[in-house]
Amino acid sequence: MPKRTVLITGASTGIGAAAARTFAALGDNLALNYLSSDDAARAVLEDVRAAGADAILVKADASSRPDVERTVAATTERFGRIDVLINNAGGAIARRPLEQISDEEFERVLAINLRSVFLFCQTVAPIMKAQGGGRIINVSSIAASNGGGVGVAHYAASKAGIEAFSKNIAKELVGHNITVNCVAPGIIQTPFHEKVSTPEVFQALVSGIPMGRPGTAEEVARWMVFMASNECAYATGQVFHVNGGLLMP
Repeated sequence: MPKRTVLITGASTGIGAAAARTFAALGDNLALNYLSSDDAARAVLEDVRAAGADAILVKADASSRPDVERTVAATTERFGRIDVLINNAGGAIARRPLEQISDEEFERVLAINLRSVFLFCQTVAPIMKAQGGGRIINVSSIAASNGGGVGVAHYAASKAGIEAFSKNIAKELVGHNITVNCVAPGIIQTPFHEKVSTPEVFQALVSGIPMGRPGTAEEVARWMVFMASNECAYATGQVFHVNGGLLMP
């Protein structure tokens, strides 16, 4: 079977880095997008190449159309196709009460979380149509369903937007053998919480998880592998929750 090409945004740390290493272990070709963590990105690139994967690294802003187009062009120039698109890039910047969220911060969170998904899906969809199909996996959050708690209203709104957007384009693209699904992680032990949660806030979040622990980035990555596989070919427009029982929709 020919190797797949997997394009992952936000691939330098956390869930994106775990996804890169997990797909590399399967022998897939990888295009790894990142924004600013140069050393971490190079470490991921070294790891996936050591695993035998052919891979490229593209430093680009996932919320910028020219950067997105450059990333996609670099991927197709190297590998000729894009079989799996994983829209993982995102963030919350900081926890702030509603009254303290500035216009600029609100717009930036929506840009890095939601506009990036729109831009990559819009740019990659014609490629997948032309090659006869593909898999799009968008990373949402438990916050899209439960609100996310104090200080992340902008983040929760952006993630809910991802889920609505994904369901819509799933209907548009289903006739082209393209599936579009979301994975919605709960409380995952990644650098995300180091940036937006104090240790006390993080422990309070963990205390509410029925399984009694945070998830790992690798556990989310394994769900992505399933969503990209033929075993998941009949699912589209779905949100797969990975949260240790914290939310049971």
